[in-house]
Amino acid sequence: MDENRTWPRVSIVIPMRNEGPTIERCLRSVLSQDYPEGSMEVLVADGQSTDDSRAKVERIAERDGRVRIIDNPTRIVPAALNRAIRAARGEIIVRVDGHTEVASDYVRRAVECLERTGAQVVGGPMRCAGGGVVGDAIAVATSSRFGIGNSYFHYGDREREVDSVYMGVFRRSVFEAVGWFDEELVCNQDDEFNYRVRRAGGRVVMCPRIRSLYRNRTTLCSLARQYWRYGYYKARVLQKHPQTMSWRHAVPPLFVLALVGSLCLWPAGGWGRAPLALIAACYGAGASAVAATAVRRNGARVGCILPLVFTTVHVAWGAGMLAGLWRFRKRWREREWAMELGRGLATQETRGGSE
Repeated sequence: MDENRTWPRVSIVIPMRNEGPTIERCLRSVLSQDYPEGSMEVLVADGQSTDDSRAKVERIAERDGRVRIIDNPTRIVPAALNRAIRAARGEIIVRVDGHTEVASDYVRRAVECLERTGAQVVGGPMRCAGGGVVGDAIAVATSSRFGIGNSYFHYGDREREVDSVYMGVFRRSVFEAVGWFDEELVCNQDDEFNYRVRRAGGRVVMCPRIRSLYRNRTTLCSLARQYWRYGYYKARVLQKHPQTMSWRHAVPPLFVLALVGSLCLWPAGGWGRAPLALIAACYGAGASAVAATAVRRNGARVGCILPLVFTTVHVAWGAGMLAGLWRFRKRWREREWAMELGRGLATQETRGGSE
């Protein structure tokens, strides 16, 4: 690290709600950065945690003056981010999630990437770590194209311009240009925000040297809830920005509809059972082929459970999207005026943010 150069002031913002098992490890990794201490602050936005998360952060804040706690009564991630960013003093905003640990050079590498590329947003790949057989299988599934689609930050290993990145490191000026995170979107707010950045002419870059470790879910039930929410709010993102629609977004909901339809035909017997058998055979062949590759890299126990993990991800995401399409079915025409209203509110808040 070049100690003679002047580094920009950085604000690390951490949305938190009931992150007791992981928040201390997260903060330790953040506070161990090789970035100048005087140029870094950490803001933890607590969404009214009901476990010991806040107490753990308060103890760390007593020992390290760089850490501040921001209250987030709305309890959702986009509101936590917005509150923390408004309270931040840095030129660079670094988002870190409470269940993630970052490498000791994470901030420095991100700042260097911003300066080298001229991008408005940068980030690194999403590297997952589970715990136990199911957790390890989830880590493998959510890092594969079959499991998660073609979002480059899930599997990429080369620097390139992308649609979105994991977490994200932002020039503060980008929020003045495109507004805040959309607080209607409990999930997918980062994808939607990065789309607005690109629509405004900005660039989003993924750099593999910006390293972190994401502690993923370790049970199928928690995984299903997570991906159901992803699908549910993805429907709203597509309403607001139909230009982001891709054929891959249609695959999981169509898969769920096909499953439901074939199950309805099953009681008829005979040829009525053929659709479900065909779907199961085709899907099973694809999942088994990916699982066979995983067995060589991760062991037989992980490979054997992978097809079940894939099914959980795809069915939960598809069902969530169908539920979202139904829930928001009357709101397609609101897209343009809602976004204009959001930009207007963001401009007003930006002007008054330092008061």
